[in-house]
Amino acid sequence: MSTTKTVKKFGFWSIVLLTINSIIGTGIFLTPAGVMKSAGTYTPLVYLVAAIFAGVLAITFASSAKYVNKNGAAYAYAKAAFGDNVGLYVGLTRFISSAIAWGVMATAVVRTTLSIFIGADNITNSKITIGFVILMSVLFAINMFGNHFVEKINNISTIGKLVALVTAIVAGFVIFISTGENHFSQVNGLIPDFSMNFTSFVGATIAAFYAFTGFESVASAASEMENPEKNLPRAIPLAMAIIAAVYIGVVTIAMVISPEAILNSKEVVVLASAFSNPLIKNIVIYGALVSMFGINVAASFSTPKVFQAMASEGQLPKALAKVNEKGVPVASFIVTVAVAVIIPMSFRYDTTDIMVISAISRFVQFLVVPVGVILFFRGKAKNKQDILVNAHRNPITDVFIPLVGLFMTLVLLYKFNWVGQFSLETDAGLILNWYAIGAMVTGFVIFPAIVMLYHKFRKINA
Repeated sequence: MSTTKTVKKFGFWSIVLLTINSIIGTGIFLTPAGVMKSAGTYTPLVYLVAAIFAGVLAITFASSAKYVNKNGAAYAYAKAAFGDNVGLYVGLTRFISSAIAWGVMATAVVRTTLSIFIGADNITNSKITIGFVILMSVLFAINMFGNHFVEKINNISTIGKLVALVTAIVAGFVIFISTGENHFSQVNGLIPDFSMNFTSFVGATIAAFYAFTGFESVASAASEMENPEKNLPRAIPLAMAIIAAVYIGVVTIAMVISPEAILNSKEVVVLASAFSNPLIKNIVIYGALVSMFGINVAASFSTPKVFQAMASEGQLPKALAKVNEKGVPVASFIVTVAVAVIIPMSFRYDTTDIMVISAISRFVQFLVVPVGVILFFRGKAKNKQDILVNAHRNPITDVFIPLVGLFMTLVLLYKFNWVGQFSLETDAGLILNWYAIGAMVTGFVIFPAIVMLYHKFRKINA
């Protein structure tokens, strides 16, 4: 019996839940005060604008899935649109950044768990390492049981985080109705020297936008899904709409019932500070843990598929494309785990510097994929054999929206805090952050150059 007949694939609603699980992680639970301090009473509007921006890009990625239903997401789309070399570069930078992002998310769930149960002051690197190894071992075991088990864990964790957030919204609404108190208009007065102009609004929107990222990784495992060319374009926008409603709802209700508690919170799970009721507070806290664990499950499922996709196309050693009887690419998974574990450990779990690769790599995808969709629509793709011949073309979703997404990405690039990413603030002023620069050069120049030279050498000697 072939592997394709024995492996259970993700259905439509499981893809919706996977998308939600890939996006909702730590941000909405741990850092709502950050956007609030920048945007004040404009915070719900900021999240709405960020959701529209993310939605435009999500539709662009979903439109790509109509034409290319292979694993790898941005890698597969770039390879089809621009050829092998561009595809390999996008795939490599996306893989390394996704693996690092997974490592950072794993570090976050370990730190948060330890903070809740033993206190932040008692956390040591050795305890983080032990927690890190345990978490990665659990994620490895989950994936080794196959797609069907991953699907169940993903669905449960996604529902769990949604229950926690919806509970917070409902509880906050009940508090508002029962007390009649609305503190929303007091928010600006609680923020020292608050002012709002276009520049600060854009900056706050960019900060909120990152709470919506993750949709670009969902199609990395397209071959593990039922009818991806039909289900992904429907599932991703639906999931984005659900997430936007939840984010705006939970942030708004927190600002209504207790903005001061959020802004001045010392708790690990900041969102929990808005509630004095122990039951609601604990639901939010443990919901945050479920959320962080869930996004790690999603990352552990999607990230190795990028390496597997490149190997399947002959651009990496074929051994990385092999799957076990459950359809799991074991070798690619092990390589991905190694990157996700080693890099945070080498930085002693100070992940601020290495996140620059993950952040900037998103810009590469958000520039390449919109142009690729337009090429698909016009029949100008370089690797036409990768394009589905029966793809339904739509000028709105395949041209207009990608152009809007491309324009928004260019604005994002222009407003991106490049100085902050590559410098450190000291008593003597800003100095270059050589760790961040080194990580950037390694991830975007050295690593791709080595692999591309290896690929070229293999082709010459084939």
